[in-house]
Amino acid sequence: MKKSRLLSCALLATSLFASLSFASDKINLNTASASELANALQGIGVARAELIVEYRDAKGPFVSVEELTEVSGIGPATLERNRAILTVSDEGSKE
Repeated sequence: MKKSRLLSCALLATSLFASLSFASDKINLNTASASELANALQGIGVARAELIVEYRDAKGPFVSVEELTEVSGIGPATLERNRAILTVSDEGSKE
C-alpha cells in the first residue's frame, strides 16, 4: 500500500510540474514566426499568422496583446481564446 501511495504522489507531482512548465510557455507576438503562431494559437492558421508577422514588420513591435485585434481578421473572440498564452516583449515599444 505504501508503494501505491508513493507512486500516486510521484505521478501527481510530475503532472503538476508538467502543467506549470507548459503554463509558463508564452508566445511572444514580437518574436514568434508565422509557423510558431499558427501552431500555437487557436483559430489562427498559416495565412492569418503571416498577416500577424506582416503587421509587426510594417508597424513595429506590438505594444500590447490587445493590439492583435488590429490585424485583419482577428477579433476580440480570437484574442480572448488565446490571451492566456500571449505576451509582448517589454523591449522596443512603439513611439
